[in-house]
Amino acid sequence: MEGFKKFLLQGNLVQLAVAVVIGSVFAGLITAFTEGFITPLLGIFGGVPTFGDLYFEINGSRFLYGSFVDALISFLMTAAILYFCVVLPLSKLMEKFIKAEEATTRECPHCFSDINKKASKCPNCTSEVTPETIA
Repeated sequence: MEGFKKFLLQGNLVQLAVAVVIGSVFAGLITAFTEGFITPLLGIFGGVPTFGDLYFEINGSRFLYGSFVDALISFLMTAAILYFCVVLPLSKLMEKFIKAEEATTRECPHCFSDINKKASKCPNCTSEVTPETIA
């Protein structure tokens, strides 16, 4: 029982659960925004107040393609918002950290391990190396 309790309280599992809940609430928010504002705005140009009302019939079967259009717009908006507000800024931030880390280290010419650019002696193989200036 103790192992199960530890598993449930692990940071990764809790973070994943929070992410799923926030993601579903965010998706609901985007869907409501799409159905409440974007779809009627696009409907002004198409002459239809909402896409959800659009359908066609074949042999008495009704195909609600308007609901699909609403869902497609919601998906595209969610993907765009996540990309431009989360993925792109985070990748730019990670790129800065990687560049800063790379700028402070270099490869030892003798043992090929990473050493500080200012080092005059490799801490791994103790070989003498010429220090580099950090620009």
